[in-house]
Amino acid sequence: MTISPLSQRNQAIDILRALTMVLMVFVNDLWNVAYPHWMGHADWEEDFLGLSDIVFPCFLFVVGMSIPYAIENSFSKGKSGQEVFGHILSRTLALLLMGVFLVNLEGGIAPIIGINPQIFKLLLVTSFILIWNAYPKTDNPRRKRVYKFLRWAGIALFAFLAIIFRDKGGNMLTPRWWGILGLIGWTYLVCATIYFFARQNLKILILFWVAFCTWCMLRCKTLQTGLPLLNLQEGNALEAFAQIVHIDTGAHCALTMGGIILSLLDIRTREKGGYRRAIYAIGLTAGLIILGVVSNQFWHISKLYATIPWVFYSSAIAVALYALLSWATERGKGHWFNIIGAAGTATLTCYLLPYIWYSLLRLTGVGTIRPGWCDHGILGILTCVGFSLLCVWSTHLLGKLGIKLKV
Repeated sequence: MTISPLSQRNQAIDILRALTMVLMVFVNDLWNVAYPHWMGHADWEEDFLGLSDIVFPCFLFVVGMSIPYAIENSFSKGKSGQEVFGHILSRTLALLLMGVFLVNLEGGIAPIIGINPQIFKLLLVTSFILIWNAYPKTDNPRRKRVYKFLRWAGIALFAFLAIIFRDKGGNMLTPRWWGILGLIGWTYLVCATIYFFARQNLKILILFWVAFCTWCMLRCKTLQTGLPLLNLQEGNALEAFAQIVHIDTGAHCALTMGGIILSLLDIRTREKGGYRRAIYAIGLTAGLIILGVVSNQFWHISKLYATIPWVFYSSAIAVALYALLSWATERGKGHWFNIIGAAGTATLTCYLLPYIWYSLLRLTGVGTIRPGWCDHGILGILTCVGFSLLCVWSTHLLGKLGIKLKV
């Protein structure tokens, strides 16, 4: 029986996922320090690509690269189409629920609810863990009952916190915007659904990538007029459909579809030899850069506006990084990245750990005695690097204790 390469784990993807997650924690911690302009986000009208503007699109690209592996692996285990699509829907729902709640926390927590804000955040993350922890598989009836009880306890805690929540303006829990996890959730739903029906049909997948890129070009403001090429009136059917599935400019879906396509191309060129694969990777990266340069004559580079040059340049970076990591892992160098490995295999846990650490530091008062040298210069940057590694190592430790979120 031939085992499909897509049913096996790809170490290079895990490492790329780990790198993007570590960088995500790092750039999210930069608010504590004075940092160079190139490390931050570009302003709304700035034609610029900072380090912080690259992290999220690279993560979306990795999400896309993982989709064929996840779906084909499920089918190889004998799961039905209904079960596989059900998992796509449940995963989306989990990301949306967590994303919406975390976004609402940005509005603060009203004293009226009677719970210390930091304790509230710890309880919220605890509910996430109880609900979505990857509990060990067991045939022991008693353990099954314990795991089921813990999951239902998490659901009850989550519901309780959602009911009592009020922000500092007195507002209840509501979808304002979906946050990072929510944006990933909607994008995953659209792209995983497309792959579920198209499977390994590259022509169809490339057609959807082109469609998303085209939609992005039509919906983003041009440099020449300051208006989108396609200025749809409110209530237009196309605009309504895009809002229902939260496609927005299409940039996020284009990035994720690009990742799906790269995974399939990578599998198909594996037998070509290292030299030819390197040529393919260089050619693809160069092509995306050229598309970025050309499109940048008509649209500015912007993560905030999710423009097409941002898509092309970010995709080029993701392709180049994956090619380098694939070269390294195929030569047995994957262990070089073991220090951050947990961020690639328990990514959601790692993403949530800053919420735990920030709350603990504030509750204990440690955060208030932060020395001045931590707020600027190279030492401030190194402090953020240290915090990122702390989150990764905490993720590893929690994994050893049987705590690893999986949606």
